[in-house]
Amino acid sequence: MHDTPDPGDRRDAVCVVGAGASGLTAIKNLRELGFAVDCYERETSVGGAWNWRHDRSPVYASTHLISSRPFTEFPDFPMPDDWPDYPHHSQVLAYLERYAKHFGLGEHVWFGMEVVSAVPADDGRWDVTIRSTGGGSSRTQRYAAIVVANGHNWSPLTPEIPGDFQGQVMHSSAYKDPAKLRGRKVLVVGGGNTGCDIAVEAAQQAAKVWHSTRRGYWYAPKYVFGRPADQTNARVLKWGLPRRLREWIYRRVVRLTTGDLTRFGVPAPDHGPFESHPVVNSQLPYYLGHGRISPVPDVARFDGAAVELADGTRVEPDLVITATGYRPRFDFLAPELLDTDENGRPDLHLHAFARKHPTLAVVGLLQPDSGVLPLAHWQSVAIARWLRLRTTDPVRAAAVQQKESTRPLASWSRRQVVPSQRHWFEVDHIDYLRSLDGLLKQMETAR
Repeated sequence: MHDTPDPGDRRDAVCVVGAGASGLTAIKNLRELGFAVDCYERETSVGGAWNWRHDRSPVYASTHLISSRPFTEFPDFPMPDDWPDYPHHSQVLAYLERYAKHFGLGEHVWFGMEVVSAVPADDGRWDVTIRSTGGGSSRTQRYAAIVVANGHNWSPLTPEIPGDFQGQVMHSSAYKDPAKLRGRKVLVVGGGNTGCDIAVEAAQQAAKVWHSTRRGYWYAPKYVFGRPADQTNARVLKWGLPRRLREWIYRRVVRLTTGDLTRFGVPAPDHGPFESHPVVNSQLPYYLGHGRISPVPDVARFDGAAVELADGTRVEPDLVITATGYRPRFDFLAPELLDTDENGRPDLHLHAFARKHPTLAVVGLLQPDSGVLPLAHWQSVAIARWLRLRTTDPVRAAAVQQKESTRPLASWSRRQVVPSQRHWFEVDHIDYLRSLDGLLKQMETAR
């Protein structure tokens, strides 16, 4: 006879993993539909990635939003009107703390507790094993559903560069303070938003800065026609113009604002304007033009004090910062539960709903062309209503699930993108919200 744990049965309660922005909005929207919620947060406070005191936070001292305030705030809890267009990370954390306090979310969070496993049980329920991050014994509890909001920007994706380097190599996740750059020769690897931001910061602090990118990107300014770029872009999207015409407008705007950066040695993009995640940085052209940033190709190998580049040239930095992104990790779930492929990419409907487990969902696993918080809000609304429908009318819920499963992938996921891990979860926010709205309307009809 096997010795099996006797899980504490939480009946209709829902387990939420993580009390960052996505976890908080999941708690709120589940509670509003009457669910009991237990949220487990490994840290001792809310905020997730935006709390830079947390050891997994990718935030550094000067981090600001790259999406503007109206496109970042939760739709039912606006940020203060007197805040800047692009708030500092400390303001975003304060906003999330106020959000949690306003909706009374803290009483549903178990801090200093991490989920170590979640296993399907009978009737779509889950046996969730948790333990204190300070050590000690674990316990298992049974839940009606599990909503995962553990973030996807905390496990560094470190490039495998052959050879040995005598200097210092660090991932951008470990970069916190510009004092680290002062007076040094710095090579920044990676052309995304973080790589560009750190290169700009290094241009103000370091003795020499090289910026290595694998390919060319489309670099957009933070302001277009005097307004934040995402606000201008949203107006164009609402016009419903054909993609080809929108691309033409985008190219013209970039040429008139950012200009042609290839004259500074930056490689030309090898893809269309909407086929990669937008890089929003107004200062990069400034420091390129002043010679404070030297663009260089991809890194080929380390060789003692030198770094050899793809074109055969060699540079000798003191410090190499790899801003090469993060990998999604769900260590407490067996990979097949999220239909995860051999590369670690989960296959979820709307990047949220597990296809084979109707009571398993993920919030915030998105890379939108705007702020992620409004999308996480509507994701969690849809998840809460879906879980409620399963309990009130399981027959109709099955019908909704069958119809929803036929929705074309291209209707909610940006299909024409650069084939890289950076774009696994890429969505156009308006198309994505339309798809969520379609699901919500189906569930309203099903009532």
